[in-house]
Amino acid sequence: MSNPLHAPFYADGACWINATIVENVSVARDTYRVRFACPAIAGRITPGQFIMLRLAGCDDPLLGRPLALYDTILSAKGEAVWLDVVYLVAGKFTRRLAGCTSDQSLEVWGPLGNGFPPQTGEHLIMVAGGIGQTPFLALATEHLARKSYGRPSRSVLNPKRITLCYGARSKPYLAGVDDFRNLGVDVRLSTDDGTVGHHGFVTDLLRQLLDEEVGRTKSQTTSDPKQKAAIVCCGPEPMMAAVAEIAHEYSMPCQVSLETPMACGIGICFTCVAKVRQPDGSWDYKRTCVEGPVFAAEQIAW
Repeated sequence: MSNPLHAPFYADGACWINATIVENVSVARDTYRVRFACPAIAGRITPGQFIMLRLAGCDDPLLGRPLALYDTILSAKGEAVWLDVVYLVAGKFTRRLAGCTSDQSLEVWGPLGNGFPPQTGEHLIMVAGGIGQTPFLALATEHLARKSYGRPSRSVLNPKRITLCYGARSKPYLAGVDDFRNLGVDVRLSTDDGTVGHHGFVTDLLRQLLDEEVGRTKSQTTSDPKQKAAIVCCGPEPMMAAVAEIAHEYSMPCQVSLETPMACGIGICFTCVAKVRQPDGSWDYKRTCVEGPVFAAEQIAW
């Protein structure tokens, strides 16, 4: 029997670095992107993985906070040297992080977690709510063959289309939209107040897109929609549960990146457990920081 504490995505390969901030800039209302130098992590992290971040020399808050990889930045030699994460100011840690300036230090632990496996569908559909778009820029970049991630570099297939369905409460809270559009991603927006894009839920956009996808594959003789498209999702749990239900309804494969609060990030404290269905139909607690944060949507007992 295999030991889950020695799974490939366990934290054995993670490293701790005292990293220097290069820039810390606003990208939307209450939302910032911080960039720091950490080549040992940037060269090995893959889309969907995360880091634990802590303010250097500060014990309030004492524990680090998990933040997903947004992207890596390459040196003139083509080596991943800098790492970007995007965060929403929502508590003491993020308020203090937003006030940090270049040349200040951060304590970084990573890479951590089990990220997105290489996607195989011809149409990669990314569904994000709130700050949930953050794990998807690297995933899109990789699958568009713009950049490779991990060491050794992962081998991925290139989908014919990539679409981002992205919802937020209002236009000022949408972050990184141009980053996705500049890659060539088809971006479809929704807002709760109708200030931009569809006035309503991001799941409305998903249904519309899947109706288009089903109609397209029905017009082709070799048509199995679930082989043609794949869904990845990140955001508030009720939204992800709704996306999982829609994916099941349309028989589309779906992966979700959970945003369960974490304390240690390495599987020791068991504060980030999620209910995950087992093959016999029962469920068991699994650690989001180790077995996740990415799970098949049908595995989660919402």
